[in-house]
Formats: sequence, C-alpha cells, structure tokens
Amino acid sequence: MNHQQVRELLKAVQAGTITPEEAAERLRHMPFEDLGFAKLDHHRALRCGFPEVIFCQGKTVEQVVTIVGRMVEHGHTILATRAGPEVYEAVRAKHPQAVYHPSARAIVLAGREPCEPYEGLIGIVSAGTSDQPVAEEARITAETMGCRTTTFYDVGVAGIHRLLAQQQALSQATVIIVVAGMEGALASVVGGLVDMPVIAVPSSVGYGASFRGVAPLLTMLNSCAAGVGVVNIDNGFGAGYLAAMILRAGRREGARKETP
Repeated sequence: MNHQQVRELLKAVQAGTITPEEAAERLRHMPFEDLGFAKLDHHRALRCGFPEVIFCQGKTVEQVVTIVGRMVEHGHTILATRAGPEVYEAVRAKHPQAVYHPSARAIVLAGREPCEPYEGLIGIVSAGTSDQPVAEEARITAETMGCRTTTFYDVGVAGIHRLLAQQQALSQATVIIVVAGMEGALASVVGGLVDMPVIAVPSSVGYGASFRGVAPLLTMLNSCAAGVGVVNIDNGFGAGYLAAMILRAGRREGARKETP
C-alpha cells in the first residue's frame, strides 16, 4: 500500500464508505519498504506487537546501519541481535543513543514511544557460566519488549543444591526460560519444580558428544516434565520473545475479563 492508497483509504473513511475498523484492519497488512537488499516490515508492531528485529549475522555492517537508520526514522524500537562490536561502533557513529550488550551481542535503541510494560515476571535460568551469553540474549530481548526479568545463573544439575536454594524465588516467576548445554537435564529438573511454563533453550556448550547442542536439544524434546517447550539451539532471542508473548497473552486475557 503506497501513499496514494493510504490517502484513498482515509478518504473512504471520511466519506463513510468503509468503517474505521475496516480501515485499521487493512492498515495491519501494509507492505514493506524495499531497500534492494532487504524489505523492511514497518508494520510488524501493528500486527505482532513488536517491531521487526534485525538479525545481524550474515549482513554487512553497511546493511545493518542502513536498516537501523530507516527504522529509527519510523520511530521503531530497535533490537539487533548477533551483532559484533564493529557493527555496534558503526551504528553508534550514526545513533549515539544506541546501547550495546556485549554478552548478549545485542544492540538496543529506544523507539519514539516506549514499549508498554507487561505484567508478570520472566525467570531466566542458566546451567553454567558458559551458557550465560544465550541467557543474556533472552534477557535483553524480553526487557526490550517491556518485560521484567530475574536471573538465576550457574545453577546446573552438577551442583543441584544451587538450584534448590532458589526454588522459592523461582516460584515467583510467571514463565521461566532455562538455558543448558552438555546433556541439557536442567530444563526437566526445573519443570518438575514449578507450576508455570518452561521454555528450554539448548546451548551449543559441551564436549564433543554433545554435538554442539544436539544432545541437549534431544534431551529437552524428550523431557519427562510436563509444561516444557523447546526452542532451537542457542536461540535466546526466540525464548525471550516467546516468553514476552506469553505475558502479552495474559494481559490481553485480563483486559477481556475486565470488560463488562
């Protein structure tokens, strides 16, 4: 939908030939901006609740900077994942307000309007310190989307008393993300201790027979604990995004109950 089509749509609303609700539904599906190397979905937030996220891996520095610039012009909140320091420095040169989270490899720029905070709390658990970068990607993603988080790092099953000491605090969360490599048993253990959804993230941390995350992936998929879902290997972003959507769904359901 181009500018002329938008004007025609607004004129139709003014003339009363379509309702504002029908116009809003059409606007939900407005197309993208074609940059030649990328097609930016500027209305992702309208449809899905959060703007398009930039996955930097495989893109040139110039491509990322161009995408960020166009999104900033539209007032979007920026979350760029898998971004190296050289990408951040190039982005910061154009946008000094950009914030870099080295462990998560994520760049964040606040949008024109801050994200509406979600009710609830996301607990983020990592088995070992080596799993922390994936856990941090989940944390930054969730917080950028307006969620509160709390972290429980280095509480793997090799020293399970460390996890059990946090059981009361874990029970305060609304949804829990568990990041683990090696054999990935931590997700099942956490799932057996809590009464909220658990999002399991297999990490590629481990010796050879962990097959760079395949072993924990299979363990998590075969979890005997009910209520455990699994995202892809090292996909902290996907886990953080899913957790935020769970909180968002809860907010929507609460609003429906409050409507007379």
